[in-house]
Amino acid sequence: MTDAIANEKQMAAAAMPRALFVYTLLYGGMTVLAGVLAFKQVRLVPSDLAVEAGIFPYLLLVVISSTLAQLYGQARANLLVIWGFVPLAISALLIFLVLGLPASPDMDATRLGAFETVLSSTPRIMAAGPAAYGVSLLLNVWIFARLRGTGDGGGTASLMIRGAIASALSQAIDSVIFITLAFYGEFPITNLLIGQVIAKVVLSIVLVPFLITGGVAFARWLDAR
Repeated sequence: MTDAIANEKQMAAAAMPRALFVYTLLYGGMTVLAGVLAFKQVRLVPSDLAVEAGIFPYLLLVVISSTLAQLYGQARANLLVIWGFVPLAISALLIFLVLGLPASPDMDATRLGAFETVLSSTPRIMAAGPAAYGVSLLLNVWIFARLRGTGDGGGTASLMIRGAIASALSQAIDSVIFITLAFYGEFPITNLLIGQVIAKVVLSIVLVPFLITGGVAFARWLDAR
């Protein structure tokens, strides 16, 4: 009887919360997808601000990391960000492998050219992405946790405000790091940098608070099932 109780306690301690499992899977996918979608520039209607479409999965990374920091602590969220480098590295290696393999002679030349254009990146861009990712996501978790303090973090309003501030600041830093590392010296980057920062901060303020609130509520629902 004692052994059975001990085994049950060990299994309960080792079990991963359902929400943590689901969000970890989603997080890994978004780290890879962000780099692919970044090749398209989209206009933020009704303004003339433009932003690379990779910001949308990237905002989900911000939401997920903040949600986990809220529910499971800063250390768990930081660990997720660090492990996020694994799918980034594996996807980069697979891209290099596939690009290096000879294409089938039956493949349409236009489709092949489009494929290579989208997935071929300069070494500077390949390095800038992970650098901006690591710094900005860890910064997001740190700011979000620091604003919470030692209490329970307050209610929904506090959660939304903390999420907006942490996301806006980390997104601004992300733009500065990525654009500087990827394009400095290639062409004037001032206008691009200003536009990207403004667009990302606006999206962080408008979208992120509601996404984090929904993310926390959904995680609690998953864990309660």
